[in-house]
Amino acid sequence: MKNVLKSCILGVAVLVSAASTAHAAYPDKPIRLVVPYPPGSGTDTVARYMALQLEKKLSQTIVVENKTGGNAIIATESVIRSSPDGYTLLWAANGPVTTNAALYKKLSYDPLKDLKPVARIAYSPMGLYVPSSSPYQSVTELFDAGKKEPKSLNYGSGSATYNIATEWLLSLAGVQANAINYRGSAPTVSDVAAGRTDFTTVEYSAALPMVQAGKVRLLAMTSDKRFPAEPDTPTLQELGYKDFFQVAWWGIFAPSNTPDNIVSKLQETSLEIVKEKETAEWLKNNNFSEFPGDADELRKFQESEINRESSLVKKFGIPQL
Repeated sequence: MKNVLKSCILGVAVLVSAASTAHAAYPDKPIRLVVPYPPGSGTDTVARYMALQLEKKLSQTIVVENKTGGNAIIATESVIRSSPDGYTLLWAANGPVTTNAALYKKLSYDPLKDLKPVARIAYSPMGLYVPSSSPYQSVTELFDAGKKEPKSLNYGSGSATYNIATEWLLSLAGVQANAINYRGSAPTVSDVAAGRTDFTTVEYSAALPMVQAGKVRLLAMTSDKRFPAEPDTPTLQELGYKDFFQVAWWGIFAPSNTPDNIVSKLQETSLEIVKEKETAEWLKNNNFSEFPGDADELRKFQESEINRESSLVKKFGIPQL
């Protein structure tokens, strides 16, 4: 009996040791970082920078996979359904982990139950843009035109986050406009530059190339204070849209059952990168800002954002999908 008990204890010890070794060896194969938006978007740009830095720290290939469409639901569901082993991660913006919970009556997943937060990384301010050929030289002129002829303005929306932000702003302005939905920021900005839409609210970094090319004009920022790179551009709060504030932020999430020690390793490595001087300089040079937060901070932030955006949807009567 003693021999049997000893064998059982030894067997358990071997299994625990093997599991610990497997987790300690993580990662021992390439990691997929799924991005719900197309190449060229601000979300994609920061994701690819982080992927390169993670490769250096983890000594393993990080494959960035752009999986667009469905307000980021397609990409998010694919990560949720993947094996919870740390080899498939979601590079999330506001949309899939907060905004969708507020915007959809029956979302096919629960962002709080089906995803495990890893780390919060960075953010970008957003701006309100019009085509360079637009007759509107200010936010006031744009919205005055919208008030005179309801539903005469079309705006581009690259995600559910932008849709809620813009509808919130339109409600504050007393304007009705038509939403034209796109798969990400890049096509949204391209169409406003071409004059196919009248305006868009999108992250600053995504629109900057078109601004520099003289194809779109920035009318206002959505942040709570003036953006250092655009000191002469007013915020919407300055223009009378009290309490209006919206930024695009990014973080890393894993399937809900991913082992805690794997998540901890990813968290520690990610935050180490975010807090490095090199990263801060890269973010600043590319018109982003660091926004570090561990898994607990990210979860609390995620919950507060879901509550905030859900309140906005109800308060301003934004149609749910």
